[in-house]
Amino acid sequence: MSQGGHDGPAEQAPGPDGEAPRGHPGTAEYFRRLRRRLEVGLLIAYLVPLSILSLYFHFQFNLTLKESGKLHLLALAESQKNTMDLFLQERVVNIFNLFHLSEFKLAPTVEDMQTYLMNLREVSDAFIDVGFFNDSGVQIGYAGPYPYLHGKDYSHEQWFGTLMGQERNYYISDIYLGFRQKPHFTIAVRQLFDGKHFVMRATLDPDKFYMFLRGQSRGKGVDTSVLNQEGKYQIVDPDHGELLGASDYVPPAGAEAGANEIRAKGGPELAAYAWLKEAPWCLIVRQPFAAAYAEMYRVRTVMIAGTAALVLVMVAVIWLIVNRLLRRAQAVEESRAVLKSQLLHAAKLVSVGELAGGVAHEINNPLAIIASESGLIRDLMDPQFGATYTPEKIAKELDQIDQAVFRARGITEKLLSFVRKSEHKLTPCSLNRLLDEAVGGVKEQEFRVSNIKLARDYAPGLPELMLDPDQMRQVFLNIINNAHDAIAGGGKITLSTRHDGETVRATVTDTGAGMTSEQMHKIFMPFFTTKEVGRGTGLGLPISLNIVEAMGGRIEVQSMPGAGSSFTVVFPKAGAEAKVEGT
Repeated sequence: MSQGGHDGPAEQAPGPDGEAPRGHPGTAEYFRRLRRRLEVGLLIAYLVPLSILSLYFHFQFNLTLKESGKLHLLALAESQKNTMDLFLQERVVNIFNLFHLSEFKLAPTVEDMQTYLMNLREVSDAFIDVGFFNDSGVQIGYAGPYPYLHGKDYSHEQWFGTLMGQERNYYISDIYLGFRQKPHFTIAVRQLFDGKHFVMRATLDPDKFYMFLRGQSRGKGVDTSVLNQEGKYQIVDPDHGELLGASDYVPPAGAEAGANEIRAKGGPELAAYAWLKEAPWCLIVRQPFAAAYAEMYRVRTVMIAGTAALVLVMVAVIWLIVNRLLRRAQAVEESRAVLKSQLLHAAKLVSVGELAGGVAHEINNPLAIIASESGLIRDLMDPQFGATYTPEKIAKELDQIDQAVFRARGITEKLLSFVRKSEHKLTPCSLNRLLDEAVGGVKEQEFRVSNIKLARDYAPGLPELMLDPDQMRQVFLNIINNAHDAIAGGGKITLSTRHDGETVRATVTDTGAGMTSEQMHKIFMPFFTTKEVGRGTGLGLPISLNIVEAMGGRIEVQSMPGAGSSFTVVFPKAGAEAKVEGT
């Protein structure tokens, strides 16, 4: 085929992920979407690992600080427990020392007992009174504010029975009311004289003991109390409980010391406990979370603020980086768009120049013939040349002028049809029938004379399309004529049709000379032709492309030098069928 080409004017390839191509009016939207993707991607890349690490370290730090708070409160509980044990031991020793006074007598007088009480109060004002008992449990000596207790039988009291029945020679009782009906606790010691056990007992004021214990407390919001094994208060702050009342928290008896988080009426608290060695009591140290974990809350606030500041800095850095990258990309894109615009403008100027050159060339040929023929007629009619002329000679030259005029008129008509949009008369058409009509009659006879075999390969059941039949016959005739001209010395032209779910296709294939890549890039340019002078105007394929594109189709071309060419007219099936259904 003497002319070949491509699929019509090249379309710009879409950008990544179907984005707007460079230089396209949607470039701004493309960069906005790119900005969002970059910002989201960078934020995920930087902030997700940072968030995971922050949460992990925050969790671990909280655990560490909570454990530190528990250990601190437990150390405080054990320290106060040791102080209480030491206090009780000293009081036991104070009472034992009474047996070793020079004034000690197994039958003490009231004055002797007063001396014993005075000695005890000199070492601690917690002592209330003192009594001396024989092995029968009768108080045979007493000094203190309750003289009626002298002579009382204590043999049935729990503290006396426990002291006399145990190996240890002293006993510290729980707080109880006793005969005096006032809270107190007893420290009783046992001593052997002449084979008989005598008991010296002193009672202590729990309020004095509480003041002593309160003086040992350290820490903000720390509350210290003492419980017995039944969970009843032995020492307690009046604002937090009632003496001998039940505690809302009872520590386990199996462990000597420990710390737990508990729920109290005033809110969550941290509680540490330690069991005394000298008495069956447990010392409890309690502190509200707000005070116990104050350092943890402060550090956590600092960590959160620091992490938030770091996130803000990273967001700002990411924003600056993305802005800088996009500004550079946009600058490159703008310069590329300007360059592309300049190249397109230059290409248009080249096309205009080639079009003007083609028009001039095609018009100049008939004009030259007209000028030559008119000059010849003048010469024939000029007497100085002595030429003889007849009406037949003049008519012959005028015929040549007429042919040149008609040729020029044909060129202008084709050029106008190329640039002018005409209304299409659309009717349901079969491409099989249009191809047959394009090659019917005289055209098939021309092929036989030229030793060209015509083959048909039509798809059965080809759907009809809404087309202009006259213009489509012109399209197929132009392509078939080009295929005819491309075959020298015999060959084959194949007409085939196909359809799938999306398109209907008609293909004209020849075994002619084929086209080079350079020729294929020019075949749809007006006035480009590889035919000999006078055989073609170079407007057939451009006009055909305009007709096909105006009806919603396209032309695809394949060609190689020496291997022939293949022109395929493609129409969308869905749109064409919809048009048919609507008619």
